[in-house]
Amino acid sequence: MTESAPSGSLADRISKPTSPAAAAPASSSWADEVASPTGGAKEPTGSIEQSQVDGAGEPSGGSGLHDTQYEVEVKLSDIQGDESSPLFSVNKFEDLGINEQILKGLYSMNFKKPSKIQEKALPLLLRDPPTNMIAQSQSGTGKTAAFVITILSRLDYSKPTQPQALCLAPSRELARQIEGVMRSIGQFVDGLTIQPAVPGTVERNAKVQAMVVVGTPGTVMDLIKRRQLDASQMKLMCLDEADNMLDQQGLGDQCLRVKQMMPKTIQILLFSATFPEGVMRYAEQFSPQANQIKLKQDELTVSGIKQMFMDCPSDESRYDILAGLYGLMTIGSSIIFVKTRETATRIATRLQADGHKVVAIHGAFEGAERDTILEEFRAGRAKVLITTNVLARGIDVQSVSMVINYDIPMKGRSDSEADPETYLHRIGRTGRFGRVGVSISFVHDRHTFQALLSIAQLYSIDLVKLNQDDWDETEEVVKRIIKSSRAGTNFKTS
Repeated sequence: MTESAPSGSLADRISKPTSPAAAAPASSSWADEVASPTGGAKEPTGSIEQSQVDGAGEPSGGSGLHDTQYEVEVKLSDIQGDESSPLFSVNKFEDLGINEQILKGLYSMNFKKPSKIQEKALPLLLRDPPTNMIAQSQSGTGKTAAFVITILSRLDYSKPTQPQALCLAPSRELARQIEGVMRSIGQFVDGLTIQPAVPGTVERNAKVQAMVVVGTPGTVMDLIKRRQLDASQMKLMCLDEADNMLDQQGLGDQCLRVKQMMPKTIQILLFSATFPEGVMRYAEQFSPQANQIKLKQDELTVSGIKQMFMDCPSDESRYDILAGLYGLMTIGSSIIFVKTRETATRIATRLQADGHKVVAIHGAFEGAERDTILEEFRAGRAKVLITTNVLARGIDVQSVSMVINYDIPMKGRSDSEADPETYLHRIGRTGRFGRVGVSISFVHDRHTFQALLSIAQLYSIDLVKLNQDDWDETEEVVKRIIKSSRAGTNFKTS
């Protein structure tokens, strides 16, 4: 509910803080006390050592990555815990013994060496007999390439029309993007056939005759039911953004039903940037006896993203502040995340009426229209994209330098608590491949402020407060970060 007072700092409008961590002196903004919830706002230190340059496939985008310095925890279900094993870890793609045609595709995308997650995951993914895996690592660290390499390495190329591998994603945009990565890495592989399985891509009664199927759960389920897709020889099933897929009631049911239609011996891979505890328990049932690879909780926030917030005087004032940021949004390109389709449409209409070039995309758009709008954004013909959480997960658009949380992500029927996993996925749309990125979250009342505070405390984020009353200062701060070669790290380093 919007605060009644139309102006003044957040602290001026909230007389009784409910959290000791958020208590502030009366003379300062409420938000001043959490500009740095981990112990004082400071410029982040350190740098990101980029081992690979961007390797995006066209036109559907790709998965470039950087060599993170984070420690990867590995939980193994068998003797792979032996560090002396030749399959424990690799430092070069050549060490994996993968097809030279796949190697050629990787090198064409400027993948110089495996990332941290790939070093640990690929030897386990490629070993025989095949074993299941649950893998969790930040956005932009090479998860897509890891399971794509695995899929391409498992195929029997003497059977080009027989479906052998299935990759599921929660949205058509992510499914099409994975298809693009698959085609890029596999561009030199003789005989590779791939079929997208999202609404509108498979004609009714037409048989799916491709080795790899990449799609959304509902469409794939329908294709198998209608006997258009023969799943009898499937070797591998991969869920990208698996926590989201398994946690949503509809998607989770569909994924389970698809799994039940697969051979019992199928290798099951679950990949995501986040795995909340409750979802992990279900994931372990879905992918039994799986090897597990994950990052520590305090290393989840994306390196290279400077995370900021603006203390908006009121709910209504958020639009004016957003419009004021337009010039900064177009230095590269930007994504604005909102809660509802209605808000996305309303803000896009207002910004366009004010002379700003923006596009909006959400679930109410038809599939083909969504594809067209996203391609406009990828190609840079549209610099600012307004969307709901439909694009919060997995989407790679390399030019994105800024993410704005117009609405703080919340969960629960009444938006009663913060949604830290969605926050992490949203801001992960920028700062990818070791690049610089900026995220700006809008708070306008106690509820939104405390939600952002809880996220910052969970991930040990040093939030930086931007001054909406001094646009020259705000522009200087943001421009300096976007134009710098590195943004440093945003997690507590001591």
